[in-house]
Order: sequence, then C-alpha cells, then structure tokens
Amino acid sequence: MKLHHSKVRRTTAVVATGLVVGLALAACAPSAGGGADSGTAADIEAALQEKSTITVWGWAPQLDDLAAGFEAEYPNVTVEVVNAGTGNDQYIKLQNAIKAGSGGPDVAQIEYYAMPQFGLADALVDLTDFGFADFEDDFTASTWNSVSLDGGIYALPQDSGPMAMFYNQTVFDSLGIAVPTTWDEYIAAANTIHAANPDAYITNDTGDAGFTTSMIWQAGGQPYSTDGTDVTIDLQDEGSKKFADMWSQLTENDLVAPISSWSDEWYKGLADGTIATLNIGAWMPGNLESGVPAAAGNWRVAPLPTYDGTPASSENGGSADAVLKGSDNKLVAAGFVQWMNQGAGAQISIDGGGFPSTTADLESDEFLNYESEYFGGQQINQVFAQSIADVVPGWTYLPFQVYSNSIFGDTVGQSYASKSDLNSGLESWETASADYGNDQGFTVTAK
Repeated sequence: MKLHHSKVRRTTAVVATGLVVGLALAACAPSAGGGADSGTAADIEAALQEKSTITVWGWAPQLDDLAAGFEAEYPNVTVEVVNAGTGNDQYIKLQNAIKAGSGGPDVAQIEYYAMPQFGLADALVDLTDFGFADFEDDFTASTWNSVSLDGGIYALPQDSGPMAMFYNQTVFDSLGIAVPTTWDEYIAAANTIHAANPDAYITNDTGDAGFTTSMIWQAGGQPYSTDGTDVTIDLQDEGSKKFADMWSQLTENDLVAPISSWSDEWYKGLADGTIATLNIGAWMPGNLESGVPAAAGNWRVAPLPTYDGTPASSENGGSADAVLKGSDNKLVAAGFVQWMNQGAGAQISIDGGGFPSTTADLESDEFLNYESEYFGGQQINQVFAQSIADVVPGWTYLPFQVYSNSIFGDTVGQSYASKSDLNSGLESWETASADYGNDQGFTVTAK
C-alpha cells in the first residue's frame, strides 16, 4: 500500500454570473432511454455482466487507473473518462448538459461544497434506491454528512480533507517556538516570526473562500441552513465571528504573507522558511513532497490549533462521485461508483495519492503506522486520522455555494486588501450571497 499523498489542490475559480447555478431550482431533464431508477446489489451485478458503456467526468489523477481496474474486473463494461475541467469549469458544463437534457455524463465527480447545488436540484440519483444507505458505516461521519441531503444519499465519498497544521520545525526550533495548540499561541508565534525577520510570516493568506468556511466550521459556526427553498445565512453567528475576530489579528497587523497560494512565490516561501505554517487539508503532503523537495525533513504535522484547547477540526476539500439522473445506464453507473469508492477501487485511489474517506483504510495499522520520510519519519496519518475524529458535526453548505464562493474576493477579499476587520467582509459576503439566492427563487433570510 502506497501511503504518500500526491493530491493536487483544486482552487475555486471565479465564474461568470450568467452561467452559475441557474440549475439551482431547475429539475433535471428526464432520462431519454430510462435505465433502471432503482435496483438491488444483484441487479447491479447482473447489469455489470452486460455489454455497456458509461461516461465519467472528473479530474482526479487516479480516474484512468480506476477505469482500467474496473474494466479488468468487468470486461463487458467500457468506462470513458472525460476531464471536463476542474471544479467550476466542470460544473458549468455539467449544469448546461442537465438543462439541455443531453450531453452529460453517467457519473460526475463533485466537490462536497458543490453537492447541495446539484443534489437539491433533482439532478442526481438518490442512491438509497440502490441500497447505498447501507454503506454509511464504511465512511467517515463528515464525508457521509456531505453527501446526505434532504434524507437522500446523492453520492459516495471519494476522498476527504481533515484539517491539520503543517509547520516548519526548523523555523520553530531556531526561534524557540513551541508548537501552538491554541490560536492565541499561534498569534504569539506569528509575532515572534515576523519580528525576527520582517520578510517571514507564520502563513500566507490573501483571502480564500474554502479556507474561510473550513475555519468557521472548526470554530463551531453553522452560518448556513436550508429547508426546501428557505435558506438562512448568518455569517455573524458565534463561530463565524470567533474566527473573524481571531484571524483579523493577523491580517490587520501584517502577520500573514500577502502571497497567493499555489504561486511560485508561495512555493519559494515554503522552501526557504519564510512561510512557516499551513492550515490545510490532509491531502497536502504530496504537494509539499513534489513542490518543495528542498525542504524535506523540515516539515511536520500537528493538530489544528483551537480556541480553548479542546480538540476541534473540520474538512478542507474533498469530493464525491454521483450518478446523474439523465444517465441511461444507472445500474452500471451505480456499480462503478460503488466499486471505486467502497469496493476494490478505494485502494487504487489511495495508491494514487487520495486521502481516504473509508473508515477501514483510516483505521488500518499499515495506514496509521506509515512513516513519512519527507516529514522526518513522523507518522503523519495518525494526526490526520485524529483530525477526522475531531471534525465538528453539523456543517452544511448553501445550495448555491459555488456562486457564493466565486464572489468571495469581491466581498471578504476587500477586507484582506484594506487590512480591515474581516467581520465587515463577512457581512458583505452574506448580503451579496442572499441577494443572489433570492434572485434565483430561494427565500433567503440574512441575519
């Protein structure tokens, strides 16, 4: 079992307003050829023995290997893998195909934050009709919650992103800084690092929607709730404000590097120690290994700091695989989704660098005892596995989160740019998101 992680982070691109989430309240076009809308395990197995072809849209680097492995086990099935774009690029094409009633895939990879947009819009098959509700105990609670919408199961989790603090131990040791366990200690460390070298920072941040929602989640915030078409947004709830009050101490006082993640300058800072930590998902190790090889041995992993010392974490990134209602071959599509995530394909995903969402893999001795050479021989998966156990329950996203994230730079991003209170930016984000939701036919209450 290969237990390194080489998952490439997917960032959220800004999307043209006219193309985003027009799907939100539109029903999916009916299947042209039918395909069984429900079935047992026996029905799925029988369908897999027949000659058929399914199309899978996704960007995970393991997909080609997964398709090949599935075809080897089920030689009558052809799996056509299409990279229709990463994240939003795919979502635009997917929703356009759904509206048109043709041209879409049988299976689509969808990030957790985008699941409500498609799942609540009647665009995805409820996999409880294929018996997949029985798989709940096979997946982590947080990822299962992300695919469970309005009483249905609309995908199977593919990977996960429990958060942790990656830190440069060489930098910390040189300055006599203990590993922070609370955010107060983290802010103190930020001051020490920047005072010692004005060009060095504890981390970078120019404003990122995914990071912000993950941090609000970790702080216990629950700013979004949905009941049918009734939506409530409160980005000044206790957890949202707790995060903004804490993080503003860094952004307002020039204690975070004004460097965009995934840029050349960012990689340079990670390599030379001028960016000393990253608070990010468990898929990050492979990116450090491949992107910052010169820093091998310097980095370590620790639990995310908390507000009062009580363990608390959240998810950052990750995706699931759904069967589209427009598929003419739902039984085979469901069989592929099960095989790749709950069956033999789960190991192929891990071997290809995906961080697992399957409890059996996360609890295995081989996984937990893996020693990372890059991280100085540390058993990093033990930290990540504990992070999953510590994920704060109850988080949900908006049914138009894709659009909401796309306007983050125009709202909260302005607070970053002006080095002003992030609470003001969150309020602007709330208002703009609510206005959009109301324009789409939702009834949105902004607190």
